[in-house]
Amino acid sequence: MQCPTNNFFKYNTSLCACDPGYFYNTSENTCSPFTSSGDGDFEVGSGVDYSINIPANIFSFDTIKKYTQSQAVFLETTVVILASWFLFCLLVRFGKLGDGRTNWFEIRWWISRLDVVFATRHWLDDQNVVRKRKTELGGTFSVASWILFIGLFAALLYQVISMRTIEIHSVVATNAPDLAFFHNDMEFNITTVSSMSCSNLQGLSNIVTGNPGFIDYRTAPLSTFGNYSCQNTSRGPTITLKCNDCQFLHDNLYISWQFVDLPNVPAAAVGFEFKLTSTYVRHKKHVSFVSGALKNGSINSAKFVTYRGRDPNILQFNLFPRLYRNKRDLRLIQPLFHDFIPGSSYSETSQLQASLQRYNDGLLNTTLYVNFLSSYIVEVDSQSTLGPVGFLADLGGLYCISIGIFFYFLVQFEYRFKRFRHEDSVIRSIRNRRKAQDRWNKLRKYVTFTWGRGVLPYEDGAFVEIECCNCFAVPKSQSVRKQRRMDTISFNNKVSTSSEMVLHDMKDDEKNENIGLHSNNQAITAANDIPLPPSLAYLTTCNFASIFSLCLADIRPGSEISISEIEENLKNLYEYNVMLREKLVTAQSTIDDLTSKASTSSSNQH
Repeated sequence: MQCPTNNFFKYNTSLCACDPGYFYNTSENTCSPFTSSGDGDFEVGSGVDYSINIPANIFSFDTIKKYTQSQAVFLETTVVILASWFLFCLLVRFGKLGDGRTNWFEIRWWISRLDVVFATRHWLDDQNVVRKRKTELGGTFSVASWILFIGLFAALLYQVISMRTIEIHSVVATNAPDLAFFHNDMEFNITTVSSMSCSNLQGLSNIVTGNPGFIDYRTAPLSTFGNYSCQNTSRGPTITLKCNDCQFLHDNLYISWQFVDLPNVPAAAVGFEFKLTSTYVRHKKHVSFVSGALKNGSINSAKFVTYRGRDPNILQFNLFPRLYRNKRDLRLIQPLFHDFIPGSSYSETSQLQASLQRYNDGLLNTTLYVNFLSSYIVEVDSQSTLGPVGFLADLGGLYCISIGIFFYFLVQFEYRFKRFRHEDSVIRSIRNRRKAQDRWNKLRKYVTFTWGRGVLPYEDGAFVEIECCNCFAVPKSQSVRKQRRMDTISFNNKVSTSSEMVLHDMKDDEKNENIGLHSNNQAITAANDIPLPPSLAYLTTCNFASIFSLCLADIRPGSEISISEIEENLKNLYEYNVMLREKLVTAQSTIDDLTSKASTSSSNQH
């Protein structure tokens, strides 16, 4: 190696080496410290995914989960929506109702129509008939109860999705037939973090099984276990051991290798990185693993060291056989890191410099120790924390809580404010009045279109009341017209000059005959001048029209007047008008006769 720019020392007068805990970076020609983002931390994967099984083409649960980290998000959203709804209902109440045609009235009306939860549960006085009421206050609290229930229901669903089951682990004693079903593909990757290469590797050829010193101790070629290889990486040489369809027959396995000095490349390392994986033969998607980095042994120390010497560095791993009952009896071996026993190491520059100059220290021993825990099998099963009955019970509880909270508020409002007890009658009366006016307008147009103009009076806004009927009103224009018509009746005794000249030339008998004829003509003229009263059919039509409009203010809910009584009254009124007309005709005829006699006597006197 070339001499780096920093953190190095020289040995054997001309060779360079990095300080303890530093390794040579060939690309930058510097000595870099061995650091790892996971110093002292190890990643373990069980090979079984416990997230919700939703097809990825629909949506990803992980994408949703990052926006819903806890139930507090649902509860906060529910509170914000509730506050916005109450504020909206409060502002709407400041709007004027008017005649029932304003936008404020329509909004408040539809809010009252939303009162479906508390429609029959309002405040009622004693001994009153229970009736279904829909008030604006009830609609407000009904929607609020829905909002609260939906928010709590969403939080419940989140809880069911995230914590719907628990995993149960049980340890079961095993025998040889039980272990015979465990067939896994395993891979061991051990990286020696250093500036060495695979050229420094020696002695990777044998595997030792059993316990040293006992009768089960055996040594066999490594090829009987699996394939092995060495690959150079930027972090150092990586030893890879692969075993396809492995079947462990022994509890303990030992695999050793060593790195030796080469010219200008001493056998030294600053740490180790590892990753062990296990895959079930029948289900390749299930992969269990353990990975991590080892620095300065298993102790938590910030001191930098360099490993070199005869004492071996032992990396110890345990293999747990697991049987997943909830995954169709998946049999998977779980690798776990157990311990790291450091070998010969140096933390001082002078000590490392002296070791590099000694020929006997020119090697780095590494041993992989695998302990297969074959005495027990860990059985994994899932148990649901919430069944269908429990879910429905929780759902019903949330609904009762939502209804109960706002029912309490409704009772308190109606108990303390009396006008809330009957506020539905105000909006209903305004709406009924508007609907009655609209229906009267439709009826008036229908009658006008069917029987022509003049059948019904025009509603120009100015009405005067008359005493003929409580249900009729006559426009001012018709009243003035009738008054002018009455004013045209003349009671003047004076006649025209031409009439006097004709009567003076006639004979007495002709005069008497003409006077009789004239009297009859006057009676006929008087009868023609006084119009007949409206027909009974016309009065009945006007009666039906008046019921919906003009009599609406007089006929109160609960009054006992009926349509037959109104028709009887109209019939009596018609007969009375006919009788009055006959008397008027007789009186007019008498007046005309007296006027004619007075005119005749005055002419005779002349």
